[in-house]
Amino acid sequence: MNMNETPAHQLPHWQLARDADGIAWLTLDSPGVSTNTLGAAVIAELDTRIRALEAEPPVALVFRSGKDAGFIAGANVEEFTQLADGAAARAMVQKSWDLYARIEALPFPTLALIRGHCMGGGLELALACRYRLAVDEAATRLALPEVMLGIVPGWGGMLRLPRLVGPAAALDMMLTGKQIDARRARKMGLVDDAVPPRVMEDAARILVRSGRPAHRPGFVQRLLGGPLRGVAANAARKQVARKAPREHYPAPWAIIDTWQHFGGNSLAVPPGHPASFEHLLGQGTAMNLVRVFFLQQRLKGLGKHDGGEAAFSPRHVHVVGAGVMGGDIAAWCALRGLTVTLQDQGVDRIAPAIARAATSFGKKFRGDRKQVRFALDRLIADPRGDGLRRADVVIEAIFENLDAKHALLRDIEARARPDALIATNTSSLRLEDIATALAAPERLVGIHFFNPVAMMPLVEVVSTEHSDATAVRRATAFVHGLDKLPLPVKSAPGFLVNAVLGPYLLEALRCVEEGIAPETVDRAATDFGMPMGPIELADTVGLDIALATGRALTGAQEVPARLQSRVAAGKLGRKSGEGYYRWTDGRAQKNPPGDVPAGLTERLVAPLLAATQRCLAAGVVADADLADAGVIFGTGFAPWTGGPLHYAARHAR
Repeated sequence: MNMNETPAHQLPHWQLARDADGIAWLTLDSPGVSTNTLGAAVIAELDTRIRALEAEPPVALVFRSGKDAGFIAGANVEEFTQLADGAAARAMVQKSWDLYARIEALPFPTLALIRGHCMGGGLELALACRYRLAVDEAATRLALPEVMLGIVPGWGGMLRLPRLVGPAAALDMMLTGKQIDARRARKMGLVDDAVPPRVMEDAARILVRSGRPAHRPGFVQRLLGGPLRGVAANAARKQVARKAPREHYPAPWAIIDTWQHFGGNSLAVPPGHPASFEHLLGQGTAMNLVRVFFLQQRLKGLGKHDGGEAAFSPRHVHVVGAGVMGGDIAAWCALRGLTVTLQDQGVDRIAPAIARAATSFGKKFRGDRKQVRFALDRLIADPRGDGLRRADVVIEAIFENLDAKHALLRDIEARARPDALIATNTSSLRLEDIATALAAPERLVGIHFFNPVAMMPLVEVVSTEHSDATAVRRATAFVHGLDKLPLPVKSAPGFLVNAVLGPYLLEALRCVEEGIAPETVDRAATDFGMPMGPIELADTVGLDIALATGRALTGAQEVPARLQSRVAAGKLGRKSGEGYYRWTDGRAQKNPPGDVPAGLTERLVAPLLAATQRCLAAGVVADADLADAGVIFGTGFAPWTGGPLHYAARHAR
């Protein structure tokens, strides 16, 4: 591309160049960072660049990124935490709102060339352009995830997105924070086209000068954005009410109110209104959710390449045990691009795991048979364990029996490569006890996944004081490479997550024993913000497992009689069709819950808080932030609280 570069001078973030056709290319490439974000300096510099283009208009303008990581990750969250109050937030939003309005009003066509992530304020910038062109590859994702931080898309997203794609799709995106891939974005009208990387620049030139009219949603969606706006808003409120109580999560309610009553302009919301910046920042949830965001970023940072052994990038994983956990671990590894050999006592035991994987891959790839076949080709039934000798990582995932694990691990150590990482997925046995079977016990690490593997983001990386540090680093890097959140924990009964869940579930079952309806107990937990009630969770895990692990992890001598009787009768929960609830088509059949008695929520949560504090004191995790992160991402503990220890500290004042 023959371009005349504009000297950078004091404008290091946005590089401006004009090509021979008179098209201006404005490239965001912030120095010293791997990801572009829209901090105050970047916004101020963009304002300067736009003023220059207003003074000397090009034929057209294309926004793009100079980063391999993606387009724009959104606003700078660090700067958000430094806002003094709602008034400061309002002033910050005003600058970007005005700038994006000027971009939308430019007298020449504009286009956002989107490759990789396009989030938050980055998507709002793209929405201010006349055209949007997405690069059709797996890394391209578009989203307005502000609601996940307890805030709203204040730079024009609530105004422009519903106008572009219709209120139903727009509200769904804004209320969930879901990410949209390039093809889905094209289908819904969020982008004008999706093209391969090799033609993206030529396609951008053609589209930005095409004169193509802007996309318009269908007639019904236009009605829902106009005379029937209240209908769409009420439908959205019903959706939100099922998952996000207003008292804990005000942001989704604020999005609906702002769109319905204030035309999508958050600056028009009066300071005293529940949808205002002042209320959202003053209520506390936003800062707690920002805390959760940084906790997640810390976990994501574990296992990244640091110039040492953490650069471990395995290509072949061997999993022994094709039950639900082992099979699903194998399927996830194959989905993430690894070659996986799956071993069990016969093909008949492996076949159900591969069938489950095929169903899962079909949903993941939305019926794209080629992609499903590629993923299935990477998942190889291996009843004789031939793949063990070639594997970079070997994961033992058989039933929780110490003698059986010892026999298996002796065989694994004898046959595996000397440099292979050997791991166990045990959930309740001590790593020290399992490792005694090995000639080199320091070689064994725990890599503890949670069920369902595809849904649960956290994986505990377990070590002992004698564990080889290199093996632990490699295990952490392996988990990171699977797009999971690695949590380093020390070997202890239940590690962290199960150790805090055990007392919580036991207390819930005791409440039922005392005559409180299971539905009421579950409602107390879900109203607090747990993703699932503890009784339904016990049924989902399996009452036999809850009974066994409960005894082991809580030391309780008195197990609830109803739990024992159900297990004795074979009523094990979801897997048997009946436990505390009857189960139909994978769903618990519940009666309407009663009113939650005063103090019940606090009673349920107290054992979990105490157990988290005990784990921290015992050194199971290194610090309080990691404890909070582990319990949030491993149990779903109400994110609005900022984590159990954070919540306990605030309520102890």
